[in-house]
Amino acid sequence: VVVDVGHWYSRPLGILPAAAGRLSGLAVLFAGVRCPVEVIMARRNAAPEGYAAGPGVPEPVRRWQEAVHQPGIYDLELDSSVLTPEQAATAIAAALADPTRPSALEKLAQQ
Repeated sequence: VVVDVGHWYSRPLGILPAAAGRLSGLAVLFAGVRCPVEVIMARRNAAPEGYAAGPGVPEPVRRWQEAVHQPGIYDLELDSSVLTPEQAATAIAAALADPTRPSALEKLAQQ
């Protein structure tokens, strides 16, 4: 199962520690997918009508880009500004296939 979500962390409403606790005992890989906000905005502005945000970076977008990666505990980090989707999928598959890889799950569940 692959889930693409932004888990927010801040207490008391943060769901990341609770989600990590519920996943305890399962083979889980936490992948942080990063992309510079300037690249994100350029992609949004190049998209079909309805997605353009105009010049600059709106403050809510900048805040989300910072908040979504807190506390920043990942098993694997990817940069979607330099990797193709296929390259990212290959990196994730390789990490999943590595039986010696450490898991961020315990660290996240203890947060």
